[in-house]
Amino acid sequence: MLNLLVVILLSYLVGSIPSGMIIARKFGNINIKEHGSGNVGGTNVFRVMGWKFGVSVILLDALKGAIAVIFISRLYWGSFPFPNQTPFDDFTLVQIIAGITAVIGHIWTIFADFKGGKGIATGLGVLITIITLDIALALAIFVIVVTLSKYISLGSISAAVSIPIIMIVRENIFGVDIQGYHTILPFVIILALMVIYTHRSNIIRLLNGNENQISFSKKK
Repeated sequence: MLNLLVVILLSYLVGSIPSGMIIARKFGNINIKEHGSGNVGGTNVFRVMGWKFGVSVILLDALKGAIAVIFISRLYWGSFPFPNQTPFDDFTLVQIIAGITAVIGHIWTIFADFKGGKGIATGLGVLITIITLDIALALAIFVIVVTLSKYISLGSISAAVSIPIIMIVRENIFGVDIQGYHTILPFVIILALMVIYTHRSNIIRLLNGNENQISFSKKK
């Protein structure tokens, strides 16, 4: 049990690394929490500093989730501390736990008064190591929605909600055998709900018609 707690702690700490704050301080000499929406995630960096820095933060935040799943989970050894009722082996289950913890760390980071990003990029980094094709399709939806609407928040919400829908369609309509489908599906639904929750203020602004759009041509 102690070994699993170490994995959880390290995953949380890696997920907590405030990539947006570091990039903004390093290349813009600003505290990103004092600009734009005040959020430390890639969307706000995108809006305040331009698309190059915003995309860099998004990639770094995604990398945190991938590191937790691919590397930190490997620090776990021994038998699982409680009965594993999932279709996954013990190690894969540890990977999922590490990934969830990294997302929690990103949203409630210890390095920024427990006020971090909105979890979409780190969750993407986690899921792309588990359900690669489904995430690729969700990314395509993200790109299409953002390109047409210029709202990153709408693209993020659309992509997050589309993941469980894509899985359900592939498994139940097209007959694709997704490994651990019945375990992963509740997991991605929870992540989608977390994304909706962390974007609740964006949803209100979208409904009111005053959500900020982004520009690909210049820094705002």
